[in-house]
This record gives sequence, structure tokens and C-alpha cells, in this order.
Amino acid sequence: MQEKPFKIFSGTKSRYFAEKVCNSLGCPLGNMIIEHFADGEFSVSYEESIRGRQVFLIQSTFPNSDNLMELLLMIDAAKRASAKSIIAVIPYFGWARQDRKDKPRVSIGAKLIADMLSTAGISRLITMDLHADQIQGFFDVPVDHLYASGVFVDYMKTFNQDNLVIATPDVGGTKRASAYAKFLGCPMVICYKIRKKANEISDMQIIGDVAGMDVLLIDDIVDTAGTMTKAADLMIKNGANSVRAIASHAVMSDPASKRVDESSLTEIIFTDSIPYTKSCTKVKVLSVADMFANAILRVCNNESISSLYVV
Repeated sequence: MQEKPFKIFSGTKSRYFAEKVCNSLGCPLGNMIIEHFADGEFSVSYEESIRGRQVFLIQSTFPNSDNLMELLLMIDAAKRASAKSIIAVIPYFGWARQDRKDKPRVSIGAKLIADMLSTAGISRLITMDLHADQIQGFFDVPVDHLYASGVFVDYMKTFNQDNLVIATPDVGGTKRASAYAKFLGCPMVICYKIRKKANEISDMQIIGDVAGMDVLLIDDIVDTAGTMTKAADLMIKNGANSVRAIASHAVMSDPASKRVDESSLTEIIFTDSIPYTKSCTKVKVLSVADMFANAILRVCNNESISSLYVV
């Protein structure tokens, strides 16, 4: 393979994704060792020179927190090894749901993570489908915010467009669903939910008509799948022909896979920003590795990435 003007390295749990990106770019994945100690502590060392090089560190920060800690150590080691610039490539940016004070005496986790990454020494962040767009403003370094809509829209073209209606499983996703609806020229409905506490819904209602329609639910994260499956069942109860769902990040904490299997969903489509290792016949995974590879090339060549945005 021809030598590239940059180096790509990966943390432990995102290696599968980094290898796809490297295959797309035609470059080798950098040689790095993460050594684990008996007490759970670990250390990072680069096994090749990165002095004066542009370094891309690929690591999603999904649970558990070891993934975030690995990334922070990778950044620190790269800085101490005299890398020219350090770009954190975080397909899934964890802790993003804690983006504001929605009640007294709570942390703003997304801001804390942004501060930690900046203090560790990143020069730039490349991420995808943040839970809230304003998180970009938590950083004092450039943020390239990609959208999975490019791969999703291509897949949507296989659906029956005549009866398609876009839906959001909660009010917070209205902006995202509205963008898809406008792009596809489809009507939109909204699910209004009331939570007693996190991951537990007490009531849900549909705002709009889904009778005789093929519904496409759109969200950014599916965690326990309680909201998504409850919304799908409610759509069918209100006369929908079928219900599919797309979501950027497959957090899919237990019992999410079981809920999806037992729900009214025809299928649910994710990206590979997080590795989906459970078993569920209704889950389909689309890769965004080529999109991230394209973004990396454009950053290296000082080119615009706005053309990568579809919705």
C-alpha cells in the first residue's frame, strides 16, 4: 500500500470499524499496543513513529467507560510522541444525552467529555449524528459533524414511497424527522411520550394520522428499545400497514433485542458506529465506514465536507 500523509489508529472495541475505514482508504491500520494490568488499569503505546504526522484516532465512546479512557490515553500518548495534529474520530459520541440541565443539581456530561478530550489534546473532532447539535459548541476545536442520512436515504429508496409517512418516536426528534420528510416529500407524524423516569414510559400518543400508511420511525439512538417498540405497536394499533425504523446508533442495551423481536416492527436499520453483537432477525446494519474515510481524506486535503450531507 502507498504511504499516506496520515496515520490511523484504533482503540480495542472500534477496531472492526477502523479496519473498514482503512480498507476504504487503502492504508494499513497503525500499530499500537494497549496493555492491560491485573487491576483493570491499562496503558497505551505507539509501536511506530508518529512524529510530525497527522494522526486519526478511531474510537466510539459507548459503554463501558473503558472506551473513553482508552481514547484519552491514545490522545495523550500521541501528543507526547510529537504528532503534528490529533483528530479524534468518534462515530458514536457517548454521554451526549446529558447535554443540558433539565433539572437542578445534575451534571452536563457532554460538556465534561468535550473538556476532557480538548484537555487531552485533540486538534479536531469527527463524529456522526450527535444527540443534540449544540454539543458542537462545547468544543473549542473544529467539529466535523457527519450524518448517516447518506446511507439511510439510499436504503429508503427500496421502500414503497406511495404510502410512506415519516414518524418520530418522541418530540425531541421532530427536527430530524422533519428533515427526512421534506427531503422525501412525505407527511410526518409525531409520538408524544411521558416518562416517569429514564428508560420507562408511562404514556404515549400519536399526533397525526397513520391509517393505511407505511410508517418509518426515525431516531438517533436506540438504547432499551422501549420507546421505539411502543411507538411501533401504537402505529399498528392505529391502522398503519407496516412500521420500520432507522436509528444511527445501536446501543441496544438488554432487553432491547428481545423487545424488537417481539414488537410490530418489520425491521430496524442501524449503522455500524457501535458493534451490534446480539441476535435479532429484524436488525439490519449499514456501514458508514466509507463516509468516514471520505471525510478523513477531505480533512487531510483541506476540502469541504458539506457535500457529504444529504439530509
